Amino acid sequence: MKKKAMALLLVVVMAISSFAGCSNNSDSSQGVNGTATENTAPVKNKIDIPDEPQDGGILTIGLSASPKNLDPVKYTGTYESQIIQNVADTLVAYKMDLTEIVPSIAKSWTVSDDGKDYSFTLRDDVYFHPGKFQDGRQVVGDDIKYSLERSHELSAMNRLDMIESVEVADDFNVIVHLPEPNSAFLTALTNSGNSIVPKEEVEGWGDEFGNHLVGSGPFIMRDFKYDEEAVLVKNEKYWAQEPYLDGVTFKVITDINQMANALRTGEIDFSEKLSGEAVKIIREDPNIELMETPGLHVSYVYFNQVKGPTADKKVREALIKAVDTKELVKGVYQYGEAEVASLPLPPGSWGYDKSLEEIVPAYDPEGAKELLAEAGYPDGFSMTLHIANTALREKMATIVQQYLKMNLNVDLDIQTSEWGTFSEIGSKGEADMFGMSWTWYPDPYFFLNKMFASDAIGSLGNGQGFSNEEVDKLLSDALRVTEQDERAEIYKKALKVITEEYPGIFYGNEKVIWGVAPEVQGLVQRADDQIFLVNEEVNVWKAAK
Repeated sequence: MKKKAMALLLVVVMAISSFAGCSNNSDSSQGVNGTATENTAPVKNKIDIPDEPQDGGILTIGLSASPKNLDPVKYTGTYESQIIQNVADTLVAYKMDLTEIVPSIAKSWTVSDDGKDYSFTLRDDVYFHPGKFQDGRQVVGDDIKYSLERSHELSAMNRLDMIESVEVADDFNVIVHLPEPNSAFLTALTNSGNSIVPKEEVEGWGDEFGNHLVGSGPFIMRDFKYDEEAVLVKNEKYWAQEPYLDGVTFKVITDINQMANALRTGEIDFSEKLSGEAVKIIREDPNIELMETPGLHVSYVYFNQVKGPTADKKVREALIKAVDTKELVKGVYQYGEAEVASLPLPPGSWGYDKSLEEIVPAYDPEGAKELLAEAGYPDGFSMTLHIANTALREKMATIVQQYLKMNLNVDLDIQTSEWGTFSEIGSKGEADMFGMSWTWYPDPYFFLNKMFASDAIGSLGNGQGFSNEEVDKLLSDALRVTEQDERAEIYKKALKVITEEYPGIFYGNEKVIWGVAPEVQGLVQRADDQIFLVNEEVNVWKAAK
């Protein structure tokens, strides 16, 4: 009877999702607004692609949500980083296949024997874009010190919490001092939150710097309008290589079906984060390329570890047993946008341990009831789930709400908000539960340390207050080891302890899905969902229509 009721529920949810309104901000991916049958976009004719890259043209990219703040130390969403990393450089970078760290502003580096001091030699041909408070001067050691220490002190995501200080030896040599060895340090430096920026512009603009971002990257920001667009023009003096494109416009389109139509009509050239019926629309259009790859994403519902009913481990286990994650994924990702998850680490991470999947509680409504009664809640209780106002998260929340009511008599109040407000709520530990997606690099540090280390409490990753001494020790030990295989084994031990604490429902591994017009050439899709248009490996260009 329950199985039948659940099947009916999922049908209802699917029907509702086809007509649900969409939001203006997205944490991971945007949902559907409207139906495919209403799509009347004309189909473009295919074009001839020349053998050699062409100069010129404006690349228009559709963003599924509006960036809130483009100040590197303040950003919290991937849609912000998509712009930042094309305007500002980092000290080092990830290779496009995410297999190794490569030079960027720093052309070389060495590490002390004790692993605490990193000495970087800088390129001498890197220049900031001209701004209001400086005229495009050379990037030097003082800029590295200023930017990294600023991130250490102010980063919204604690992106450089591992550094102690930065010493400037001369204009082109700096030494970063760590209080203890940290094998994830170089990877952390690749994040756009640690971009190198000029002090004059930051202090000159003050709180408005995020609207007037200045860096040394391949494109110069000319205009930024919240909820509308960011307009970039090419940096002809970019040190890596001169961009083929004349410029890039990031256009905010929160309705995902409108995004698909805009792609098909030529209003935009490229759409990131496709989901829902838009995937079907683009997949069936022979003139638009659908690029998809397994992503480094985990979608989850995180339980408050210190307050309310979920402070009790038995309650957390009961909630997990009360939700059928396989059916949940079918209901949320109706067009194959994700695989069913089990663990708080994506399978694409080298710290993943498939054997731990079996210790995640399986769907067991009767067992869930027994656990909840043992915890002192035989008649259920009421609690709140906070999500960003996106269609995917709303579908997820609705299905979870129904499961918990049906199986445990738990009344779940769903609270939606735009991304900025949601991230603040999630960071403060005030939510009973919050649902989102986490994505970063293959290094487990960027998942496990950021989501489960005690020193991450108060940030978005660990706003729910997870704290475990054994986990903290293992995570700390992993950072003192340099060999990846050895680090992986330590992280697997930490992952086991975390999983056994039942911190949340980890239900989906989302794919990276892009829609690309035929004239766009040279794009490289990364598992971390980051868009890089020009660096030493890539230089995206547009063929003439």
